[in-house]
Amino acid sequence: MSIQKISLAKNQIHKILQLEEGHFSDLKSIEISPAKLTKAISAFANADGGELYVGVDEGPNGSNHSWRGFTNMEAANGHLQVFEELFPLGGDFLYEFMQCDDQPGLVLHVIIQKTKEIKYASDGKAYVRRGSQSLPVGPEGLERLRRNKGITSFESETVPVPTEIITNSLTVIDFMLSSVPTGEPEPWLRKQMMIVGDKPTVAGVLLYSDEPQAVLPKRCAIKIYRYKTTDPEGSRENLAFDPLTVEGSLYEQIKTAVSTTSELIEEVKVLGPEGLTSIKYPFETLHEIITNAVIHRDYGTADDVHVRIFDNRVEVESPGRLPAHITTRNILKERFSRNGAIVRLINKFPDPPNKDVGEGLATAFAAMKKLKLKDPVIEERDNSVLVNIRHERLGSPEEIIMQYLESHEEINNRTVRALTGIGSENKVKTIFLRLMDAGQIERVPGKRGSASAYRRIIDPA
Repeated sequence: MSIQKISLAKNQIHKILQLEEGHFSDLKSIEISPAKLTKAISAFANADGGELYVGVDEGPNGSNHSWRGFTNMEAANGHLQVFEELFPLGGDFLYEFMQCDDQPGLVLHVIIQKTKEIKYASDGKAYVRRGSQSLPVGPEGLERLRRNKGITSFESETVPVPTEIITNSLTVIDFMLSSVPTGEPEPWLRKQMMIVGDKPTVAGVLLYSDEPQAVLPKRCAIKIYRYKTTDPEGSRENLAFDPLTVEGSLYEQIKTAVSTTSELIEEVKVLGPEGLTSIKYPFETLHEIITNAVIHRDYGTADDVHVRIFDNRVEVESPGRLPAHITTRNILKERFSRNGAIVRLINKFPDPPNKDVGEGLATAFAAMKKLKLKDPVIEERDNSVLVNIRHERLGSPEEIIMQYLESHEEINNRTVRALTGIGSENKVKTIFLRLMDAGQIERVPGKRGSASAYRRIIDPA
């Protein structure tokens, strides 16, 4: 086992001592038992990864950390032997010792990646990281964790309904007529493992039944909301109408949800340099993100996909956490299919929604850049993944203000907030001050207080 010893500067040590225990970091003294530390390593590996520092003492009030490491590398052998047995040094786990000339001893630094497999602590239990806690996983949570890791998939479970629900549906008949080579539904579905024994699988019901929601209620529809607000959260008061429910096979759901979302977005008006205009999102972005939410969600979670249309953004929330080793940081580069059968077989439909398998999100981000809009933001929540598609321009607020003033005599605080999505009046005031200091704009004479407005300074030359 090869472990490096690295030297840190004082300012680096200071940053480590200022760390707070949280979802991605933990600091422990050298006296804590290796067995207890394996719980933290297991928790990080089964969640989103993290870093463990062994050799940092905690102050009386939970802060004021101080450096007190192992006297030498051999003094940490007891810890390393336990760690290496459960979490071998390699791609997922990295161990190193850190030292500084004016600090006592060596701190053992453990870097943990999100792993593909479930990792267990020395007590035989699996843990997950939630905030600053390493929590044991119960039997139900363990099955959810297996699905999150991609070890098992709910799509392969069988459903206690007659096979005719997928062998004699309009959906499968239309599909077979368009497939190459054509054939009879039942033999083909059995070859594809969509029927096991005398029961259809979850994937088979989702793809080939006309109404999968009747068989799998509250876990395979799409809900579409329209909120007339830019608030962080939508409420019943600003709902434009009752939420729409999109049902049917996954193929039909995706087509209907994308077209419905696009139509509703066209009705949204926003302030632009030329006045009120219809909001524009790239069709590719909406299509790819909704497709991704439907085919990669965890169907073992009893919830629907939610599409929320606000005045300044579209949110797409998909049940289930990111699978296996996928994180919000590597999702555009790494690939992993939680529902491999669904991904493969929906690609056989005419004009499949996932034409470029594995490239969907990258396509969505590229399409936003073409319209000079900011990248979508991907957020992993406790039991879902939320993609926030913002209608915010790539340009800086200063550029947007000056562009607006090319076709308008003046601009005020409210208009800037509408154009940029900035929520703070004081932040906009600071931007105005910077532009005034740069000699780009000036205050409109006679307009003060809430009526304050600004105009370009015209170069006399």
